[in-house]
Amino acid sequence: MLLDVSRVVTPADLHMILKRQLDFPDVYGMNWNAFWDVITGMVKLPMKITITGWEVLEERLPKEADSLKELLKDYSLRYTNEIFTVEYEQKSEISSN
Repeated sequence: MLLDVSRVVTPADLHMILKRQLDFPDVYGMNWNAFWDVITGMVKLPMKITITGWEVLEERLPKEADSLKELLKDYSLRYTNEIFTVEYEQKSEISSN
């Protein structure tokens, strides 16, 4: 699963990308508590998530980037019996092939 966050400007933009790309339900509350509730009880995350444009997100919305990274880390620690990885990349590191 590829998530491009390089064009995110607001927290709402980020949550909309997460909702669309990770197939969250319409009831998703677009906040970090709701994100945790959805990934731990409503939607199964893909085995691998690659987030491109990560440095852009960290620069524009450092608190949001920290929250996302921390929650994905907590998810991987909670579900140790599942294979789950996250890669944080710059958009330029992804091949266009």
